[in-house]
Amino acid sequence: MDVTVETARELGLTADEYANIVQALGRTPSYTELGIYSVMWSEHCSYKNSILQLKTLPRTSARMLVAMGEENAGVIDVGDGYGVAFKIESHNHPSAVEPFQGAATGVGGILRDIFTMGARPIAALNSLRFGEPDSERTKYLIKGVVHGIGHYGNCFGVPTVAGEVYFDRCYTDNPLVNAMAVGVVRADRMASATAEGPGNPVFIMGSSTGRDGIHGASLLASREFDDETENMRPTVQVGDPFAEKLLLEASLELIEAGVVVGMQDMGAAGISCSTSEMSAKGGVGMTINLDKVPLREADMSAYEIMLSESQERMLVVVQKGREAEAAAICEKWDVPFVQIGEVTEDPHVTVYRHGSLVARVPAISLVLGGEAPVYVREQREPEYLQLTRKPVDNGPTLHQAECTGILKKLLAAPTIASKRWIYEQYDSQVGTNTVIRADGDAAVLRIKELPGKAVAVTTDCNSRYVYLNPHKGGMIAVAEAARNVVCTGALPVAVTNCLNFGNPYDPEVYWQFAEAVRGMGDACRALDTPVTGGNVSFHNESQQHAVYPTPTIGMLGLIDDVDTVVGSSFPASGLAVVLLGTQRADLGGSEYLHTMKERIYGDAPYFDMDEELRLQQLTLQAIRDGLVTNAHDVSEGGLLVALAEMTFGSGVGIDVSISTEHTAGFLFGESQSRIIVGVDVQHVDELRRRCETSRVDVDVIGTTGGSRFVVRNLVDEDVSDLRNVWEGSLPAILSTSIAQV
Repeated sequence: MDVTVETARELGLTADEYANIVQALGRTPSYTELGIYSVMWSEHCSYKNSILQLKTLPRTSARMLVAMGEENAGVIDVGDGYGVAFKIESHNHPSAVEPFQGAATGVGGILRDIFTMGARPIAALNSLRFGEPDSERTKYLIKGVVHGIGHYGNCFGVPTVAGEVYFDRCYTDNPLVNAMAVGVVRADRMASATAEGPGNPVFIMGSSTGRDGIHGASLLASREFDDETENMRPTVQVGDPFAEKLLLEASLELIEAGVVVGMQDMGAAGISCSTSEMSAKGGVGMTINLDKVPLREADMSAYEIMLSESQERMLVVVQKGREAEAAAICEKWDVPFVQIGEVTEDPHVTVYRHGSLVARVPAISLVLGGEAPVYVREQREPEYLQLTRKPVDNGPTLHQAECTGILKKLLAAPTIASKRWIYEQYDSQVGTNTVIRADGDAAVLRIKELPGKAVAVTTDCNSRYVYLNPHKGGMIAVAEAARNVVCTGALPVAVTNCLNFGNPYDPEVYWQFAEAVRGMGDACRALDTPVTGGNVSFHNESQQHAVYPTPTIGMLGLIDDVDTVVGSSFPASGLAVVLLGTQRADLGGSEYLHTMKERIYGDAPYFDMDEELRLQQLTLQAIRDGLVTNAHDVSEGGLLVALAEMTFGSGVGIDVSISTEHTAGFLFGESQSRIIVGVDVQHVDELRRRCETSRVDVDVIGTTGGSRFVVRNLVDEDVSDLRNVWEGSLPAILSTSIAQV
């Protein structure tokens, strides 16, 4: 067919981008070539609207074995010759169109990013955002997404150990499904996504190629939702976790055998992406014969084969002369392994179909860091901030009946309520590495290869804070993620991020994005937690509105002695209940405002980076030294909700007194940098002394014991009654019994 600028526009390219393609090739592109450019220059693959902001993030550390953007996932040195690979990515748009397969293939894709590095996955996590849960669309989406995540992870055999779920009206049409994975790798066995050595054979390994997922990157993940979205189901990939399990084992054995020159999974943009990125990185090219690619449908065109995003596939460059050895390994695991081309000195990706040349493109012209377009977008502070920037009244003094009623409403609020009905659909124990699972502040996993060592992992972001103040909200997202791993006894060491925003061509959205990235960078530098990689997902919006700006943080923490790990629940009676950090009355952006006033306004809650650092350092050392029995940070719902949550795991009650004014601002406000700990009575004086030295406020507010939740003059309820409110809310709203899951 004739290719024109109109053809380019239909594929998501601009007129200027089409002109640049013509210039790069020195001629009019073929339809297949234009398709390759359309996916490789899509927002999803090229980061053309975000890369300049991402480059401002801290990206170096003595612990980093792989720098940001160098490989499929970041890798952190954990000592003794081992590294931990971890990464988070989005699968928002596919999950909105087909929630089960969208979420399932999101899990599959992030797992491949881990094991293509040579790392064996040990954990999966997620961060989910939905609309109000009483809407029929939300019920449909959440059940499909949760089923998809559980199905893929459980069948593949990786524990899903942690996550977060938020509910806000802005996510009704456009849910967010962010998937994270963690793996362990020997530092001397890491594989690279690099093609080298002209003459080396190029193989496709894994599942056959079909028509599923064509233009998933360019026409689904790089556009907003409209009335045509429901018709885009064919652009959603279909996953097979059992095939991926075999692909994992074959990949790791190939790497261990030393036959692999380079390896990359086929995710967004499929063969187009893996061939061009591996070639460009190695400064070489590839010749590809599409007649050799195993197909599900024989009549597929070159365009369809190059753009297919069929799952469970790898592109592997093998050392010449060791093809038979590699093939034997794949045959052992019953994984298809077919040579489709070879590496060339000529730095072009050259593609043939039915004996004819269908594409010849300079690899460097396609990729991020090469000649893919890079844009500086206009920024403008959003007008809505003029409406939300209002002082928030902290309310009158609360009495017992009123305070108890508010506490119960907050415990039942979907964002705060127990997510047990979700995480019990996930196998969190397979692999027997899990020390603390989804009901802790962070999940903790043993590193079996390094006895005594463990990692703590979490995902965090309160998008309401980012909506009200993107810079401060971005800082808080990083700080809370670090605080959560600290509450287990882990040292925060590195970050992966998934940046979910609206249309980057909207100056107000781009201002949100730039400010949030600036805040994240400031916090990462202060905490010495470099960004190892991640994902940007733009165009998260419907015809009515964009989602809240949601920079999800995946945090990795290291633990040298797994025996020092603590959970969040009070483990016994007779402990002192101690509040670390400064109490402030601050309802800005709080769940209290959302639940009780049905509004979100004010500033993001109080946050001071120096206070946060002192608090985290103090808490971490106290846990390591055995002064603390359990720890839980104060976040959504404020102080009273945090205290209640700490009683639910064990059923051990508390009797505490709050010394501040008994207003909603103090009791339910979400000012940052606060942690509640349980302390053996004999250690209280030592903890006080350390707090004074560290300039961290400390308040011994009560003791543990009995089965009642008592806050003097404010609440006096049985722990089990409050727990029933907390656990029963979400299943009731979704008409789902916990027993059913």
